[in-house]
Amino acid sequence: MERIRKAVEEILLALGEDTDREGLRRTPERVARMYAELLGGTFEDPNVHLESVFTEKYDEIVLLRNIPFYSICEHHLLPFIGRAHVAYLPTGKVLGVSKLARIVDSFARRLQAQERLTGQIADFLMKNLKPLGVAVVLQASHSCMTIRGIRKPGSEMVTSALRGTFKRDARSRAEVLHLMYNDRT
Repeated sequence: MERIRKAVEEILLALGEDTDREGLRRTPERVARMYAELLGGTFEDPNVHLESVFTEKYDEIVLLRNIPFYSICEHHLLPFIGRAHVAYLPTGKVLGVSKLARIVDSFARRLQAQERLTGQIADFLMKNLKPLGVAVVLQASHSCMTIRGIRKPGSEMVTSALRGTFKRDARSRAEVLHLMYNDRT
C-alpha cells in the first residue's frame, strides 16, 4: 500500500499538482485503498469457492446469466465493466449458484485482458467440476477505448471460451448460446 501511495504522489507531482492542497491531500492513500479493493482477486485462491459442490443427478445445462463484473485492463490500468454468462453441463456435481459469480469475481479482480479472463473462468470450472462442457461469454465496455484513444462509447467487446461438448458439438453449442442470449427459451 505504501509503495502505491508513494507512486500516486509521484504521478500527481509529475502532473504539476500540489499534493498539499485540500482536494489532493489524501488522494494517494485513497488510490492505494482503491487498488487494493479492485485488485483483491490477485491474492485470492478461487478454490475457496468450491466448498459448495453438491452431488446432484442433473445432466442438463446449468447457466448463470448477466453476472456483473469489473476488471482492470492491464494495458492501460483502466476499468472494463460488463456481464458474464457462465454455463456448464454437470456430471453428477453442481456448484452453489452464488459460487459461479464469486469465481468470476475472483478472476476479474486482477490486472486482466478480457480474453484471458474468459479462458481462466472456463478452464477453472472444467478442471475442478469435471463437467462435460463449459461455456463462458463475457461482454464488456472498456474505458481504454471509450474515454480515451478512439473514444467509442457504447462499444462492447464480446469474448467466449467453449470447452468440452460445447466446443465439439454444434448442437450443444447452439443450445447453450441460445440460452445465454434469449430471454424466452
